[in-house]
Amino acid sequence: MISTKKEAVFIKVFVYAGTILTLAILVSVVGYILFKGIPNLSLKLFEREYTTENVSLFPALVNTLLMTFLSLLIAAPLGIFAAVYLVEYARNDNRFVKLVRITTETLSGIPSIIYGLFGLLFFVTALGLRMSLLSGALTLSMMILPLIMRTTEEALFAVPVEYREGSYGLGAGRLRTLFKVVMPPAIPGILAGIILSVGRIVGETAALIYTAGTVAEIPKSLLDSARTLSVHMYALSSEGLYINQAYATAVVLLVIVAGINALSAYAAKRIERKTNNGKD
Repeated sequence: MISTKKEAVFIKVFVYAGTILTLAILVSVVGYILFKGIPNLSLKLFEREYTTENVSLFPALVNTLLMTFLSLLIAAPLGIFAAVYLVEYARNDNRFVKLVRITTETLSGIPSIIYGLFGLLFFVTALGLRMSLLSGALTLSMMILPLIMRTTEEALFAVPVEYREGSYGLGAGRLRTLFKVVMPPAIPGILAGIILSVGRIVGETAALIYTAGTVAEIPKSLLDSARTLSVHMYALSSEGLYINQAYATAVVLLVIVAGINALSAYAAKRIERKTNNGKD
């Protein structure tokens, strides 16, 4: 009994210490970025065209939003519907299902530089898409596809089996049960995966250098080169002449990620509230 209490106290102390350490690291990193970046924010950084005098981040900001939209447009439907098939339609003892899940877990652990080299060889060179917005979006969609699939699977697994059985018992078909009973409570979990995917897209650098290029202009077509905020920040810091502007870009990048997360969390709460009200 005494040893059990000691173990409980030890675990509690360990959990609190880990939480405090995590918060301290997060606050220190965010605080350092804000401290170094906010004083360097200026209107010149948001001019429409990039020059060596203003070092504008506005083209990179637009490119980041376009890259995020295109990547999610490709990967989100594929990942969500693939996960729906694996959970709701395929049998768990199916060899194909096991192969897909093993492949998904393997792909999620591959370094981004490998994706970049593959995108360079396949999309840029073999398909002739050049270093462009489309090549970067296709490469990023491959990177985030395993993440969206796994999070969607976990969200669907979290829906109680009784929901499905009750719907079937009332005479509903499989498709109606999926969209009316299973998907609504799973949407917050699916959105969580999409939020994580957005964070990876916005923060990706290595893969985009090889596939999207580093041209600091707003692309006129999908086949034009596009520099995102993370690549822009890397280019400024590597040159060594615009370190202050690189910190300012980091602040903008941080605000964008925080804003997207806040909007996604708000949307998930609204959907969950509507779902609960519908059940009542």
